Amino acid sequence: MSLLATCWTTAGDASPYPGDQRSPVGIRERVEAASGAGFGGMGLLHADLMPALDEYGVRGLRALLDDHGIADLELELITGWWGRGSDRVRRDLLTAAEALGARHIKVAPDVTDGPWNRDEWVTAFAALAADAANAGTRVGLEFLPWSNIKTVHDGLSLVEAAGTAAGGLIIDVWHTERAHTPPADLAAVPLRHIVGVELNDADAEPVGTLFDDTVNRRRLCGQGTFDLAGVIAALRTAGWDGPWGVEILSEDHRKAPVREAVAAAFRTAAAVLARP
Repeated sequence: MSLLATCWTTAGDASPYPGDQRSPVGIRERVEAASGAGFGGMGLLHADLMPALDEYGVRGLRALLDDHGIADLELELITGWWGRGSDRVRRDLLTAAEALGARHIKVAPDVTDGPWNRDEWVTAFAALAADAANAGTRVGLEFLPWSNIKTVHDGLSLVEAAGTAAGGLIIDVWHTERAHTPPADLAAVPLRHIVGVELNDADAEPVGTLFDDTVNRRRLCGQGTFDLAGVIAALRTAGWDGPWGVEILSEDHRKAPVREAVAAAFRTAAAVLARP
């Protein structure tokens, strides 16, 4: 059973709020924290990846990961890929993914829920997936309940229309639970369209906006109200066997010492996954 610490799980006092999203924690400390906790994979945000490459180089960074048993690397985040707004980040992440052997790259939808041209998005996603395939990796679209692609059904419709093996979905339990998606719907997602899975937990009702709630009030697995057992069983029915991403975003998590926070994220996720 392999677990992957997504970028925010090891980032310390950093968050996805607009502005400087860089982690104040050095890359070596983050790798050591993930490895020490038991994770076999980890994620890096573009804002942290590029300084790490400047410091270590491709070979040095890959060696650092390998020396600590980090086999699965997730890179993020490409936004604006349906237009011309992501050229630099897109190029950087695809180049790094090829050089480092990244498992996949996360991409996001449009967080402004306005009009959009679905056919253009299908074409753009297929083109992005083709670039990923050329780099030896895949792209995973993370649907968001406050965006133009709100549910697993919306995301699945797009990736199926794109018709590419190199593109699929990132299924984050926070987003499926807040969208009131029953686990049975996840069991029906074709395995070929699942690029990644993310586990976490939360209270029954969001506080503030959905974005504020997801950034500040996630809980460790098993410490909230989500039907994690049902979701995990459903995804296993779909054929998913890992790596299981663990994405913990909360004010409490950011305040805790990094090694303690990452260890708690691993321990609680592993306990939920181990339940019959």
